[in-house]
Amino acid sequence: MKDRGSFGSKFGVILASAGSAVGLGNVWRFPTEVGNNGGAAFIIIYILCVVFVGVPVMVSEFVIGRHTHANTISAYSQLAPGTWWRLQGVSGVFVAFLILSYYIIISGWTFFYLTESAINSLSVSRDYSAYFNDFVSNPWEPVIYAAIVMLMVHVIIARGVQSGIEAFSKIFMPLLLVIIIVLVGCSFNMPGSSEGLRFLLQPDFSKVTPSVVLSAMGQAFFSLSLAMGCLCTYASYFGPDTKLVKTAVSVSVIDTCVAVLSGFIIFPAVFSVQGVEVNAGPGLVFITLPNVFIMAFHNVPVLGYIFSGLFYMLLLLAAVTSAMSLHESVTAYVHEVVHVSRRTASSIVSISCMLLGVTCSLSFGLWSDFTIFDMTIFDLFDFVASKILMPIGGLVICLFVGWYLDKKLVHDEITNQGTVPFRFFQSFIFLIRYVVPVAMTLIFVNELLFR
Repeated sequence: MKDRGSFGSKFGVILASAGSAVGLGNVWRFPTEVGNNGGAAFIIIYILCVVFVGVPVMVSEFVIGRHTHANTISAYSQLAPGTWWRLQGVSGVFVAFLILSYYIIISGWTFFYLTESAINSLSVSRDYSAYFNDFVSNPWEPVIYAAIVMLMVHVIIARGVQSGIEAFSKIFMPLLLVIIIVLVGCSFNMPGSSEGLRFLLQPDFSKVTPSVVLSAMGQAFFSLSLAMGCLCTYASYFGPDTKLVKTAVSVSVIDTCVAVLSGFIIFPAVFSVQGVEVNAGPGLVFITLPNVFIMAFHNVPVLGYIFSGLFYMLLLLAAVTSAMSLHESVTAYVHEVVHVSRRTASSIVSISCMLLGVTCSLSFGLWSDFTIFDMTIFDLFDFVASKILMPIGGLVICLFVGWYLDKKLVHDEITNQGTVPFRFFQSFIFLIRYVVPVAMTLIFVNELLFR
C-alpha cells in the first residue's frame, strides 16, 4: 500500500523495536524468575539464551517483515503463496490480538497504582494483598483504568508510523531509561542493599537445574516479544539501509539491560526489608513492593512517595510501548486487508480488544467462578497465547526461514544485498535450522506441562 508508512530514522527503528520488546515482562516477570531461580546464575543463562535463541529468531522475523513490506499474514502469503505457512501469519496476528486483550487490563493496574502513588495513597501501611484483590475484583474500576491506557495507545497508533509509533517511542524509551537509572541509584542507597546486589552478582551454579535453564530460555523468548507478529510488522516499516543484525542486537541489549536493571531496582529494596521473600512471585509488584517502599523509606517518607511513583511510571511506560506494538500488529492487518483507513482500523482493534478485556477483568471478580478447562477467561487467554501459540510460532518461524526460504533471499536481506558484511551467516543458518527449533520445542513442553 502506498500510504502504509515507514520509520524515518535508524534511531527510531531501534527505539520502536526496543519498545516492543521492553514490557511488563522485563520489570515484572524477569525479577520474579530471577527470585525463583537463584539470582545471578539465572541471569547468566538468560543472557546466553538471548544471544543464541532470541537474536536468531528476531533476525528471522526482521527478514520476513522487511522483504515483504506487508502485515504479518500478507507477508507469509507473499513468500509462500498457496501454502499452509500462511497460518503462521494468522497465528501471529491472533496472538497479538489475544495478548493485547488481557495485557491492557494489567496495564490498567499499573496506571491505577501510579495514580495511587500520585495522591500518596501507597504511603499508608495496609494489607496490600486485600487492597489489590479488592481492586481487581471490582467490576468497573479496573476496566476504566484499562480503557484510559487503551485510549493512549489508540491515539498513538492512529497517528501512523512516523508521527505515532516512532515519535512517541523517541519520548517514552529515553524517559523509561532515565527513570530506571534514577531508581537504581535510589535502590543502591537503601540499607541492606548490598545483600540484594550480592544475590544478583554472585552466581551460585549449584542451584542450576534443567528447570532453571528452561525457565531462562522461556523468559528470553517471551521478553523479546517473539512470534507475536509485532517485530515482523515493525520490520515491514524498515528502510533498505536498516542493518537487521545490528538492530536485533541493539534491541536485545536494551531489553536485557532493562530487565537486569529492574532486578537492581527491586532486589536491593526487597533485601533492605526483613521478612520479605525474594521469590514472592507475581504478587511482588502489586502486593509486596508497596509495603517495601513504605518500610525501606520509613525515615524519609517523601523518598518512598517519589520512589513508588517513579516505579509505577516505569511500569506504565513499559506497558504502553509493548501495547503499541501488539496493537500495530493487528491494526496493520485490518488496515491493509479490510481496506479501511488507519484510524478506522485502529478503532476496530481498540474496541474489540477492550470488549474482550472486560471479560478478562471480570474473571477476577463477578465471573471468577466461570471456568473453561478449569481456567478463568484471563488464564485461558494467557495459556493459549503464551504457552501454546507463541512457542509453536517460534518453531514455525525457524523452520520457515531456515528450511523453506531461499538461502540467497535470507542472505540478501541480512547483508542488505551484499553491502553489509556478515561473517556469521552459516552459523546463523545452523542455529535457526537446528539449535533454536530444539529450544522452541523444549520451551513448549516446559510451558505446557510443567509451569
